Amino acid sequence: VIGSRELEGKAAKGGIGLGVTSEIYLLERVLRVVYQVGLCICLYDITKLEDSYIFPGDGASHTKVHFRYVVFHPFLDEILVGKIKYCSQEGVHVSLGFFDDIVIPPESLQQPAKFDEAEQVWVWEYETDEGAHDLYMDQGEDIRFRVTDEVFLDTSPTGPSAAATDTPGAPGAEEGGQKKEAPYTLLGTISEPGLGLLSWWNS
Repeated sequence: VIGSRELEGKAAKGGIGLGVTSEIYLLERVLRVVYQVGLCICLYDITKLEDSYIFPGDGASHTKVHFRYVVFHPFLDEILVGKIKYCSQEGVHVSLGFFDDIVIPPESLQQPAKFDEAEQVWVWEYETDEGAHDLYMDQGEDIRFRVTDEVFLDTSPTGPSAAATDTPGAPGAEEGGQKKEAPYTLLGTISEPGLGLLSWWNS
């Protein structure tokens, strides 16, 4: 992905400022989701540094930097392999190690499936000639799934008017423990032959 950003730093004679180089360092290290783009993994390279400017009343230099970034944004219908992070009524939650916001909803599991409340796992009731055989989707198991959809949520900072509605004082606002929504979520399916736990198809 190609992008550009204006960085601010202390003015330096004969080169870019210390603040600019430190911000470039942060660009290299920080995982962040860009709306409608994907999860930015790391800085690939810097293609151009434009001239630095110092504006009146501001002692810092401003330099526009053009760069390319490595982005995680799988195609729809792409097949990935991850690990089961945990299960809930909402489905099977999968992690790729660097990205955890992947959900396989109940209707996209191998059917028939049921949720075991005691074990907190989903179970595929696999039909055999001898009857149903329960195949558990345990935490930590490797799972192969197909990407079916993606959901982006704009988590950009809101203005003062929106912030005013979230001021402290509303009963249970913080005590309620509202779940923080992920800015980027992948939805998957395993309701096809060959998809699901790797152990199902290796044996």
